Amino acid sequence: MPANDPPERLEDPDDPLERVFDRVVRELPLRRAPASLESRVFRELERRAALPWWRRSFTHWPLAARAAFLLICGASAGLAMTGGATAVADFRSLGWAREIGALMASGGNLLTLLARIAPPLWLYEGIAVCGVLYAVLFGLGAVLYRTLYLQPHDGR
Repeated sequence: MPANDPPERLEDPDDPLERVFDRVVRELPLRRAPASLESRVFRELERRAALPWWRRSFTHWPLAARAAFLLICGASAGLAMTGGATAVADFRSLGWAREIGALMASGGNLLTLLARIAPPLWLYEGIAVCGVLYAVLFGLGAVLYRTLYLQPHDGR
């Protein structure tokens, strides 16, 4: 904690244990970061400061670039919403896109047919199996996380 920060207030000033603990912690000397960490942090700060504007976050872009970006995004969204993309579609042949659309429609028709034929019990059982598999996957993820990241590395 830097020396110029105001001290934080105690949660319960009437608790004697908390007052003793607070006094002991405040009497501890401030510790300095290791030299290797300090040099790595300063190198990273210098590297980030040397980045060109287009590689930084949007708030660091010049005002003209931000305005142009927002204008282009707005025009693209408006073009997509109004269906102005049909003019672009007429410009080039999109035969492959029609084929993909027909394939997706066929897949949708197949799923609709299977949904009509299958008994409702199968649907409920499928949902239950998916839920169990999701729970197993979540459990395995938790076990792996606990095994890989929460184990002490001091030789115990």
